[in-house]
Amino acid sequence: MSRNGVIGGFGLSMGYTLLYLSLIVIIPLSTILLSAMSMSWSDFIATVLDKRALLSYKVTLLASLAAAAVNLFIGFLTAWVLTRYDFYGKSIINAAVDLPFALPTAVAGITLTALYAENGWVGSILAKYGIKVVFTQTGITLALIFITFPFVVRAVQPALEELEAELEEAAESLGASKFQTLTKVILPLISPSLITGFALAFARGLGEYGSVIFISGNMPFKTEITPLLIITKLEQFNYAAANALALVTLLTAFAVLFLLGMLKKYIRREL
Repeated sequence: MSRNGVIGGFGLSMGYTLLYLSLIVIIPLSTILLSAMSMSWSDFIATVLDKRALLSYKVTLLASLAAAAVNLFIGFLTAWVLTRYDFYGKSIINAAVDLPFALPTAVAGITLTALYAENGWVGSILAKYGIKVVFTQTGITLALIFITFPFVVRAVQPALEELEAELEEAAESLGASKFQTLTKVILPLISPSLITGFALAFARGLGEYGSVIFISGNMPFKTEITPLLIITKLEQFNYAAANALALVTLLTAFAVLFLLGMLKKYIRREL
């Protein structure tokens, strides 16, 4: 049984939704496909499977996956602290979580580079142990961790707030340890939110540019990310090649979001 709610009927609401979605999302994205299709098939394959492009995919994918995985753990822990404990300064920490959303990514990149450079506050300490961050894959991952951190926290936090405390109390009363309660009760119930946070963080990492270009060093075949290669093609006025690379990135993000969405749907059906 459908609920019309207070905003018009289905036809009117759906019409406005499709209009907005078309003007803001579908039509702009379709131009990427149309531009890429202006190339011959052989030129398209040569562009997207070029050695430099393939290595940029590898750098971008590995860094995005690593950053999303790290934030999956740290984001869950942060959301747990914010929802389960009351402490002095909680509102400040809660607001600070969203700072990466507000901070210009280029500023974040410059700050991280200065901090983790070999003569920086943190980088000078790491250098004593032979650890180099700036101009490495580690630096790229660090920048993406900073940028994508809020996505996991804000996806998991509402799920933890809605989780009834009685479920944990019931598990403990049945003899479950804290670890068993976490792994058998809490995590399965909030797993859809964890998947959502991971997917958003990963997709955001694929397209990140500003915070990465400073700390990566932009070395072709080593630390060059796909968004930078796209910008390089645009600066060379090779718009078709730029859109071809953008199409690969777009399809990769869509595929990951779709698959994780199907997984989330399956988990919810099983709960």
